[in-house]
Amino acid sequence: MKREIIFGLLVVLSMLSGSLHAEKLNKQQIKGLDEQVQGIKRDVLSISTQLNLLEEKLLYPSNTYMAFFVSMDKGADFSPDSIKLTLDDKNVANYIYSYKEVQALKEGGVQRVFTTNVTTGEHNLKISVIGKESGSKVTNSGTHNLKKGVGPQFVEIHLSATGVDFRDW
Repeated sequence: MKREIIFGLLVVLSMLSGSLHAEKLNKQQIKGLDEQVQGIKRDVLSISTQLNLLEEKLLYPSNTYMAFFVSMDKGADFSPDSIKLTLDDKNVANYIYSYKEVQALKEGGVQRVFTTNVTTGEHNLKISVIGKESGSKVTNSGTHNLKKGVGPQFVEIHLSATGVDFRDW
C-alpha cells in the first residue's frame, strides 16, 4: 500500500513535469510549481513515516513486543566475530560482525540484534558468542530465564571475553 501511494504521487509529479515541457511558463509559475512539488515531497515523506510506524505497531504489538540488544564495555579488548541467539529452543538469530560494527560496539554503541513477539510467561534465552581477545579465539555462551510480563520488554546482552551478561530493561 505504501509503495502504491508513493508510486501514484510520482506519476502525478512526472505528469506535472511533462506539462512543463509542453508549455512555456514564466519564472513565477515555475517557482509556484516548484513550491508545490516540494510540498508534495514533504507530504510523501510524512505519509511514509506514518506508515512505517503503523506497520511496526501492527507487527509488534506492545503487549507481546520483545527486543534483544547487544553491547560491550568501551575500549574492550574482546572482538566478537559472531553470535547466535536461541529462544525457547528455537534458533532465532545468527549474526556475523563486520569490523565497523565491532568498532561501534567498542565505542559504546548498542545493536538491536532481534525483535519478536512472545507470549507472557517464562522463556529461556541462550546465546553463543565466538570472538577474539588478544589474537586468541574465544567461545562463550550463556543462558537467561526471562519472565515476560504485559507490555514491551527489552533485554541487553552484554558481551565480554569473560562471559555473557544479561540485563532486563
